[in-house]
Amino acid sequence: MPNWTSVLREISVYQADHNESAFDVIRRKYLRRLFTHTKRNVIAYYSGFLSKPRIEGAQINDEDKNGFMLCIHELKRDRGLDLILHTPGGDGAAAESLVDYLRSMFGKDVRAIVPQIAMSAGTMIACSCNSIVMGKESSLGPVDPQYGAISAVGLLKEVRRAHDEILQNNQSALFWNPILQKITPSFLQRCEWAVLAADGFIRKTLQENMFASLPPAEQKLKIEAVCEILSNLNDSKEHNTHFQIDQCKQAGLNVVDLEADQKLQDLVLTLHHCYMHTLGNTPAFKVIENHLGRAMVRMNQQQFTITPTPSPT
Repeated sequence: MPNWTSVLREISVYQADHNESAFDVIRRKYLRRLFTHTKRNVIAYYSGFLSKPRIEGAQINDEDKNGFMLCIHELKRDRGLDLILHTPGGDGAAAESLVDYLRSMFGKDVRAIVPQIAMSAGTMIACSCNSIVMGKESSLGPVDPQYGAISAVGLLKEVRRAHDEILQNNQSALFWNPILQKITPSFLQRCEWAVLAADGFIRKTLQENMFASLPPAEQKLKIEAVCEILSNLNDSKEHNTHFQIDQCKQAGLNVVDLEADQKLQDLVLTLHHCYMHTLGNTPAFKVIENHLGRAMVRMNQQQFTITPTPSPT
C-alpha cells in the first residue's frame, strides 16, 4: 500500500515529466481503480479544514449540492454510490438537503467511507447511509448543533444549571446574571429547535435506511443507543469528541471494517493521502470529485469545474 511519502514521491515524479497537474492525475488514477475494484460509483467529498483551518467555505454548506449535481450527472444509478467523506461538519440543514438529494438519485444504496474524520454534519450524512466503512484511524463525532463556538446543547444545559442554582440560593444570581444577560430569548429558542432537529434527523434517517430491515422493537433500541452516543452531549462529550470504530459499533451503527478488504483498504488510504497532498500543497480547500474525473474544486474563494481527463492506469 502506498503510504504518505510514496504517494508524494509518485506525484513529484509525474509532475517533473508532465505539464498537467500531477495532484489531479494521480488522485484520479486511484479513484478509477477504486471504482474498478468495487464496481460502484465513487464520489469523494474532501474538506481542507486540517491544512487550512478557519477558511470560509470549507464546511458543509448549500453550495456543495452543485458539486454533487456535477459529479452525479451521467453516473449509472443502479451501481449505487460509495461516498468518501472527510469533513469537520457544517450546516445541518445543508447536510439534510444533500441526503435527500442522494436518496433521490441512488435510493438507499449509498455507502459511506470514512478514511479519517467525518464530524458533526458529516456524521449525519454517514448515518444516513446503509453502512459506514471505517478503519482503525477513522472517527465520527457528536451531532450537537453549534453556533460559532457555542454548543446549543451546552448552552441549554448551562441555562438550566443557572436556573437550578438561583432557585436553591438567590445569592448565586449575582454570579449568573451577567452571563444570562448576554443570552437573548430568541437565541435560546433557536438552540432548542436546532437540538430537536438534529436528534430528529438522526432518528428518522436511521429508521429509513440503516435500520430499515430490523423488527420495530430492535430498531427502536438501536436508534436510542445511537442517539444516546451521537445526539446527547453530556459532561464527557465535547463537540470535537472523536468516536472511534469500536465505539461506533458498540452504539449499534452498521460499521464495516476497512481492514476486512485489503485491496479496498489500500485504495481508500492511498486516495486519502492523495487528497491530503492536494489540499495541503495547492490553493484548493474543498474537492467534490467522482471516479470519472469530474470535479468541483473550491480554491481562493473561486469555484472551478473540471471535466474528465485521461489518467494513467
